[in-house]
Amino acid sequence: MMTQLQRLHFLISYMQQEMKEKGPIPEHFDERFAMFRGLANRRPARPAAGEFIDVQDAFLAEYNAAGITDSDALSPVAAQLYLWQGDITTLRAEAVVNAANPDMLGCFIPNHDCIDNIIHTKAGVELRLECAELMQRQGRKEAVGRAKITSAYNLPAEYILHTVGPYVREGRVTAMKADLLRKCYTSCLSLADENGIRNIAFCSISTGVFGFPKEAAAKIAVDTVRNYLEETGSGLEVIFNVFDEEDLKIYEAHLI
Repeated sequence: MMTQLQRLHFLISYMQQEMKEKGPIPEHFDERFAMFRGLANRRPARPAAGEFIDVQDAFLAEYNAAGITDSDALSPVAAQLYLWQGDITTLRAEAVVNAANPDMLGCFIPNHDCIDNIIHTKAGVELRLECAELMQRQGRKEAVGRAKITSAYNLPAEYILHTVGPYVREGRVTAMKADLLRKCYTSCLSLADENGIRNIAFCSISTGVFGFPKEAAAKIAVDTVRNYLEETGSGLEVIFNVFDEEDLKIYEAHLI
């Protein structure tokens, strides 16, 4: 059986040959993982050999197993509503939400610290291929405010719901931008219900590189989810995922 270091060596060598690139492979785990991640981030959406998938899945199964939180262990802060601080890729829920871009193929910037990059990295290369097939059938880029569903592959979740949030310049939230953000949440909630999903974890859509002010985005998120649950009678359990203390306090003010 391969060690994790050996698995990384195999995966890096495979992608280097595939991309016709050369270069030394680092000895230490963190540097080797960064190299693997960077290559996977840049890799086009195309099938990989079965041996690559087997080694990748074995690596990610072990890598992703650390620090998993089970959504069933969370306590609600209100009826059907939960607030959880942590890395969304470590949450075992039925569905997690990815803040995607209009190409819907994941982030191609090597080792970029956006949720789209991290989700694709830890899910594996099959995710980009499934997204590409979805977009090829659609025949156009994804519109802001809509949602798509895919497998979560090597994440502890079962599904990923991908939505494209609105881009806000200089913190100026227009009525149209606010409405588009509301549509992101309702599209994901509707899609989850259509697929019989029991619980869903939302990241803070559009608040990263897309520039939506955090306070305004949180209010829209909470109000939209509450309205949806009340108006539809949905039994969905909704988890608001935050990463830092600032976001935690903002959501607490709206939920508790």
